[in-house]
Amino acid sequence: MSSRAWQLETAQRLVAGWGRIVVEFFDSGASRSLPWSKRPQAAALLAAAADPDRAFDAVVVGEFERAFAGGGEARRVIETLQGLGIRLWLPEAQGPVDLDEPDHRALLMMLGHQSQREVMRTRFRVRTAMAAQVREQGRHQGGRPPYGYQLVDAGPHPNQIQASWGRRQHRLDIDPVTASHVRWIFARRLAGTSTAGIARELNERRIPSPGVYDRVRNPHRTQAVWTVRTVAAILANPPLHRPAGVEPAVHRPPRSRPR
Repeated sequence: MSSRAWQLETAQRLVAGWGRIVVEFFDSGASRSLPWSKRPQAAALLAAAADPDRAFDAVVVGEFERAFAGGGEARRVIETLQGLGIRLWLPEAQGPVDLDEPDHRALLMMLGHQSQREVMRTRFRVRTAMAAQVREQGRHQGGRPPYGYQLVDAGPHPNQIQASWGRRQHRLDIDPVTASHVRWIFARRLAGTSTAGIARELNERRIPSPGVYDRVRNPHRTQAVWTVRTVAAILANPPLHRPAGVEPAVHRPPRSRPR
């Protein structure tokens, strides 16, 4: 909750001498990319603002990037609040935002681009770090193991606090039962067989589908047969231990040119 604390402190400093904070709205666990109408606390704020008997006459944001994912949403919120007779205060504006001021409109545009850039950079860093952990450490990042793999114990959790609670890390390893089916699927696709053809052959060979093979981890899957979507999902998942000479399924064999 440190984020809430410093945002509240920032808001209090901003309105010092002008007013005081009478009510707080803080979304925890809600993506900033969502519009305010779909964020519980932000939606509650808008509902409170529409109440004629509200206890406040201004909305103070602790930091733009924690409240908005872009300038467009910020402008919509500001216009909505202005229509209710409420002004929105921003630390970056050192006070209330005035959409009639060119400098303030330029500021919102700059802050919007900066917020979007931060979201993209954070997403890239997280995905890159997770991919590196999977590739270099064999760590499992959660969720069901892909078809053809199984979870095995990989020792104490790398985070000391998590380890002290008894939590352990896991990694993906080849499932000796289904790995041969995955290799067969890749080989058939590289040989030119369509995903529909592969699914049909698997069903003809009576190979248990992922939902049938691992019912415990796939209670949501009602299909008892192989489908095109199931085969396509396996082909789209990059294998950790690709057989020698087998390339990803997206590298399709060249077709012969028509004569």
